[in-house]
Amino acid sequence: MKKRMLSMTLALAMGALLLAGCGGTAKKEDVSIIIKTPALSMPTLADESSTTSKEFLDKAVAAFTEQYEKANVTIELVEFQQEDEAEAVPGTFGTDRAPDVVYMDYFNMNTYIHSGYVVPLDDIITDEMKADIDDVWWDNSQLNGKTYMMPFLGRENILAYNKQMFIDAGLEKYISDDGKVQNWTLDEWEEILAALRASLPETSAPMMMYAGNNQGDTHIMTLLRMYGCEFFDANGHINMESAEGIKALETLRAWNEAGYFPKNADLLVSNDVYNLFMDGQLAIVFNNAALDETMCASYDIGYVNFPSVNGKGLNTTFVTGFEVYDNGDAAKLAVAKDFVKFIYESDFVDYESGAIPANNSVAEKYADGLAFIQKYIDVSDCGVNFTGNQPNWRGVRAVFYPHIQDLIYGDKDIETIAQELDADCNAAIDEGYAESTLHE
Repeated sequence: MKKRMLSMTLALAMGALLLAGCGGTAKKEDVSIIIKTPALSMPTLADESSTTSKEFLDKAVAAFTEQYEKANVTIELVEFQQEDEAEAVPGTFGTDRAPDVVYMDYFNMNTYIHSGYVVPLDDIITDEMKADIDDVWWDNSQLNGKTYMMPFLGRENILAYNKQMFIDAGLEKYISDDGKVQNWTLDEWEEILAALRASLPETSAPMMMYAGNNQGDTHIMTLLRMYGCEFFDANGHINMESAEGIKALETLRAWNEAGYFPKNADLLVSNDVYNLFMDGQLAIVFNNAALDETMCASYDIGYVNFPSVNGKGLNTTFVTGFEVYDNGDAAKLAVAKDFVKFIYESDFVDYESGAIPANNSVAEKYADGLAFIQKYIDVSDCGVNFTGNQPNWRGVRAVFYPHIQDLIYGDKDIETIAQELDADCNAAIDEGYAESTLHE
């Protein structure tokens, strides 16, 4: 009898262990993660009550934690101001306040990849997810063949032109009324800028140019690609000393000397040239979906890509998306990855429908409501990854614009400017690589 009771007791114990092993009575692990986002405006057609990145993530967090079965998850969502990013994100690396997930623009997210904390996300990207997002977005999100960032929203800067100024200059044949983004050949650009210069008063100018501070990088770098310069060589260094780079620098100097740019462009910043356009003193300026409504309320405007030698045009692409960080806790890392994957496999992917959706399925689903940005979606394949995912983009920005000032001053020859630009920017890049650690 004792032997039988012992056998029954062992059987019950083993059954309990088996149930626990199968999750029948096992206690779920408590896992807490931190998600950080800057204060971003983020209206969406999917949810009119959600207008910011924090509101979007608040709702996604609530839905994720409710359905998540692998652990008892607590998520702290931290919103910070744009100017506090250095303190809120890299300033917390290695501490208990470090983010497990970050959602923001790629500008500085690119550099955080080189901290060693940002993990590749290829293991959560399904074939369906990969096929639904165009290569231009993946190209902006990858380094050394690995995907360190997940694209969610696209923003795109093209150029806008004042149609009345074109009419006054006799350029009616270049005006389009279909609302789409046009492309002009380089010869047509020359004709357009010359005609505008001849028709405009001395106090106005045909084309934007600005180099007053470190904002003078993104769109100027896109202009410098007009003859096919890739801007970065195979080793990730800036290569304006290439034949295509030299030719672009020569063209911009010639345009300045011909009076195509505003006077004292070396002192102007991006807001200055935008204000010149809005004051009727500039014919062509950068434009995006956020500026479009205000510009259209003041002027009848047309749209055109940045010039390119192949005639297909270029535009400056900006991406907003996710990064996941490894802070030394496997359970936290697993939850962080699962959260990001949840966004793309749930209805929350529809929250892309306030800008250019990274996912083609979202663009198609909300096509009627996205008509106002359809022109940007149509030319998204012309976008350039202007940062090249460099490890020290802040350093590059800090040393780039003084060389464009030299271009405007006219005191240095083009070859010297190209050499000095490459040397200073590549020194900043090398400094970043010297301190770079990639998470494998």
